[in-house]
Amino acid sequence: MFYGQIEGSGFEIVEPEFASCFVGHARLDRLWTGCRWAEGPAWFAAGRYLIWSDLPNDRLLRWDETDGSVSVFRHPSGYANGNTVDHQGRLLTCEHQTRAITRTEHDGRITVLADRHEGKRLNSPNDLVVHSDGAIWFTDPDYGIMADYEGARAPSEQSGCHVYRLDPQSGKVHCVTNDFHHPNGLAFSPDERFLYIADSGFTEDPQAPRHIRRFTVNKDAKGLSGGEVLMTCPAGFFDGFRVDEAGRLWTSSAQGILCFDPQGLLLGRIRVPEMVSNLCFGGLNRNRLFICGTTSLYAMYLKING
Repeated sequence: MFYGQIEGSGFEIVEPEFASCFVGHARLDRLWTGCRWAEGPAWFAAGRYLIWSDLPNDRLLRWDETDGSVSVFRHPSGYANGNTVDHQGRLLTCEHQTRAITRTEHDGRITVLADRHEGKRLNSPNDLVVHSDGAIWFTDPDYGIMADYEGARAPSEQSGCHVYRLDPQSGKVHCVTNDFHHPNGLAFSPDERFLYIADSGFTEDPQAPRHIRRFTVNKDAKGLSGGEVLMTCPAGFFDGFRVDEAGRLWTSSAQGILCFDPQGLLLGRIRVPEMVSNLCFGGLNRNRLFICGTTSLYAMYLKING
């Protein structure tokens, strides 16, 4: 493990509320380095370990909190991108190469949960989140089929890059919104009234969106309404993000981690010496923020809980 202050790291307080989120001696720790593009961290509380993707290197990595060791969890990984944990403690993964949402069972078997919509192959599922009813909501941009770097180059069979809901009972995939350029990270508000979705179209077109939109979740939790832009990224683009217990959004950017209040007001920044792709809360009390930089896995303790 690496200890001490990381060069280029630190806090920038924009609003006083941000200062209450961490202790005065808080620091950013680099836990491991050696990725080509780190992505999709997911915390497994029962085992006290973190799984994350090294996307172009086609592998899933595992960091063990008990001893700081890192090992290869799976290779090849289907060019895994976003990961999360379902209500039964199983790994859910967005795979670019298979163009599928998969679940790793407790015995290690891999189950394909979804790879098509209306009979046509998905583009390359990017990120996903699980609702309290067990439904899986996921984004499906075409990053994994644009070139052979993060998947396998192939034509899109869909009408665009959309956001979907995978029904936990029927297994059917339903499109919940189709007006995105490149939908990316997504997260529910703590009460699940809102779903936040990032649009990272800026990666392909400087005139395209680089913002996060807020949707109202329908009462039956099967659809969305609204979709206003809540905040625009000041540097680079938004990728993955998470929400804490108070409803604040902690999101990736070219400036490190940005923290916004639920109304979209920027509260502050955690400076990270690499472009950040994604993050998650973990640790025994969900008060440790794990951060995927370009090549490295970072972490820091906060005074708030995810």
